[in-house]
Order: sequence, then C-alpha cells, then structure tokens
Amino acid sequence: MVSNLFITFEGPDGAGKTSALKDIVQRLEQHNIDFLATREPGGIRIAENIREVILNPAYQEMDAHTEALLYAAARSQHFYEKIVPALQSGKHVLCDRFIDSSLAYQGFARALGVDEVLSINEFAIGKRMPDLTIFFDLQPQIGLARIQANRSDEINRLDAESLVFHEKVYAGYEEVLRRYPERIRIVDASKSLDEVTEDVWKILKEVIV
Repeated sequence: MVSNLFITFEGPDGAGKTSALKDIVQRLEQHNIDFLATREPGGIRIAENIREVILNPAYQEMDAHTEALLYAAARSQHFYEKIVPALQSGKHVLCDRFIDSSLAYQGFARALGVDEVLSINEFAIGKRMPDLTIFFDLQPQIGLARIQANRSDEINRLDAESLVFHEKVYAGYEEVLRRYPERIRIVDASKSLDEVTEDVWKILKEVIV
C-alpha cells in the first residue's frame, strides 16, 4: 500500500462512473479506509453554484470560452478548499471528474484546443494532476441511450448536445489517453454496474487497500 492518492473517475456521459463511485464508497467504508469522495463541477458551495450555471439547459447561448473558464474556476475553488486539505490530512481523494473532462469536452469537442485548456487548468490547480485516473470506456450512443432511459427528467445542457458532439468528446478522451497512459486505467463500462464496480475495485485494491 502506498501513501494517500488523488484518484479521479472519468468517462463520457452515461458511462456509470457516478453510480460506481457510490458503490466504491461503501466498500472503502467497510475496509475502514480514510478517504474523501467528491465531484466536479461542485463539491463545495461556490463550485456547486457555478455548476448550476454551467449545466442549466436555459443557457444555450453560453460561449465555449465562458464554459471552459467557468469549469476552471469551479475546479480551482474546489481543489484548494476541499481536495488539497483532504490530501494534506492523509486521506485518499476520489473525485467524479477532474481536469481530463475539460480537456475532452472543452479542449477537443468544443475545439478550443487541448493545450490551451490544459494551460488554463494548470493555472487553476497549480499543475497538480491526479495520481491515478480510472476511465469508464463507453461508446457515446450507448451512454446517451442510458441517459434517456434512466434520467430523462434530469438532462442537463451537455447531456442535450448532439451525438456528433458526444462522439467528439469520446475522441477527446482518446487524445487524453494517448497523452497520459502512465496514470490512466481503463474499465469496460458497457458491462453491468456490478461488473464495472468489481473491475474498479480490483484496480483500487492494488494501490489503496
């Protein structure tokens, strides 16, 4: 077992990472592991308020640059207010989305440039990258179908984007995987939730259990 780690869960919309994280939290509690589970955008008051603006389907006119900057602002506040203190106290931190989401969604899919969005976010978080990222690999059409079937009454501004956009997001994640192969582990998110959770747990047991 190594020292406490900063671990992120990434993947396209509908991949099931949020549901898997809930199950992982229960397992970590059963093993008496000291950890913090959080999410982006959000996790603390300021970032949750920014989240409401970013994801509100009423704001269809939002420019891609504004979107990227709002994500970076929410991330910075969340990082310094919640993640850094938890890491400094010796806890593992598991975060539902982090910088890779911005690289895939705004950098690649919104065509702002992966390097440009990376630069904004490195400023926002002091270049502190995750120690380990678990990527939930799922084809976008499957993810969108899951969203329509399971939470059609909660579709946010990004969920409502076209399949073409979400295909670009997936291609953006492929670029992220090429850039950071040393820290990213891949799980097949097309499996059942129980199977996906088990695959994630096997990865985590290698490093924190």
